[in-house]
Amino acid sequence: MSRIGKLPISIPSGVTLTVKDDVVTVKGPKGELTQYVNPDITVEVKDGQATVNRPTDEKNHRALHGLYRSLLNNMVLGVSTGYRKELELVGVGYRASNTGNLLELSLGYTHVIYLQLPPEIKLETKSERNKNPLIILESADKQLIGQVCAKIRSFRKPEPYKGKGIRFVGEVVRRKSGKSAGK
Repeated sequence: MSRIGKLPISIPSGVTLTVKDDVVTVKGPKGELTQYVNPDITVEVKDGQATVNRPTDEKNHRALHGLYRSLLNNMVLGVSTGYRKELELVGVGYRASNTGNLLELSLGYTHVIYLQLPPEIKLETKSERNKNPLIILESADKQLIGQVCAKIRSFRKPEPYKGKGIRFVGEVVRRKSGKSAGK
């Protein structure tokens, strides 16, 4: 039995989980999310808990069992508490600003990068003196917020020699020594 798949999903108060025609809908104070579930996997809701069950011990069913349990748990956590990611821009002259959901990045290129974020994501930028600029993203959808963070990071990944780039707050970048220390 899958260790992840057999764990029940506790549904907090204010959150409703409904299953209809292989589509699970989760509604809560932070929003509403839907997820298609393979017809072989069954989702049962009883007494404030949801359980995910599989029909057999085939390899495919075992894989889907843990997958859908994790996806549904992430949805329940997202609509109840939400997800928050913070990115910091490390580098001289790196700036970030926003107007609504349009993110404007100045990352040392000859041009400014504009990125329109989906309406499900709440965007905030902070620029304080003598501190790295911050980009704060909040959403109920864990997959979407992770994908947007990966897209923002792809513009300027943290490099190992000077440590410049876009990184998560608290992320440790392994530093390399330059040419002179190599001999």
